[in-house]
Amino acid sequence: MMASSDVLAVQTRGLTKRYRRVTALRGASITVPEGRISALIGPNGAGKTTLLRLLAGLARPGSGDVEVLGGRPAQHPSFLANVGFLAQEIPLYRRFTVGEHVAAGAHLNSRWDGAYVRQRLASLDIPLGQRVGALSGGQRAQLALSLTLAKRPRLLLLDEPVAALDPLARRHFLAQLAEAVADGGLTVVLSSHLLADLEQTCDHLILLAAASVQLCGDIDTLLAEHQVLIGPRKDTTAIERDHTLVHAVRTARQTTLLIRRSGPVIDPAFEAADVGLEELVLGYMSQPAGPRPGRLTTIGEQQ
Repeated sequence: MMASSDVLAVQTRGLTKRYRRVTALRGASITVPEGRISALIGPNGAGKTTLLRLLAGLARPGSGDVEVLGGRPAQHPSFLANVGFLAQEIPLYRRFTVGEHVAAGAHLNSRWDGAYVRQRLASLDIPLGQRVGALSGGQRAQLALSLTLAKRPRLLLLDEPVAALDPLARRHFLAQLAEAVADGGLTVVLSSHLLADLEQTCDHLILLAAASVQLCGDIDTLLAEHQVLIGPRKDTTAIERDHTLVHAVRTARQTTLLIRRSGPVIDPAFEAADVGLEELVLGYMSQPAGPRPGRLTTIGEQQ
């Protein structure tokens, strides 16, 4: 749960975006407090990239409200100076050298940290004189990440930033990301399918499915609100009446339920177990149409 003293870096209300006949995002209401690393998770086509583009001011909502760092996203220098956005396609100029990208960043960004970006590139063995087109896919991804961090934004929006990195490079980048947030002044919204990496780094979760927000809140709080119940094959109507059923697996002899608790589970036939992040996410994503309408809110609370 978000403490009342938390300052919000991101807040949306009823955010909707359509592309012709396709609804990319529907009624999304989320909050991300400052100083968090928020995992943005969902299947392909769930609306993750659309949400990031709306937060970055690269797209306009069809309806609803969005606030980023206390203002509306816009392609204006005062807004862009505080927001770093790294798109999944890694926007770099293949004919430019690494050093030319660094120089361009210094020219375009008022808070540019040239010493940091050069030090990070040197530690990654990425020479300043190398043309981007001659770099490997992983090196291009690392260069783009370095340039984005060197901007020293207050909000960092990352769309699948570690997908092209090997496990060691992923761990190194995520560790640096955590250090940057710990130093203060940075909030991160990180889209990725790599749940194991996210579990080690993120403390906040936004879960999208079917273009809608299924969960949004502090990861520890969300995990504590859910339980897995394991018991015999039997009628579970009473449990489903008192709690929110997220996912159920029933075999001939056993019933396994992922529930969102509204209080103690009073049924001696079932044994309760804690839920991990992967189990929680897969439980929601296993329902193609999302959880039953009207049963969930988007800030980690039941209605």
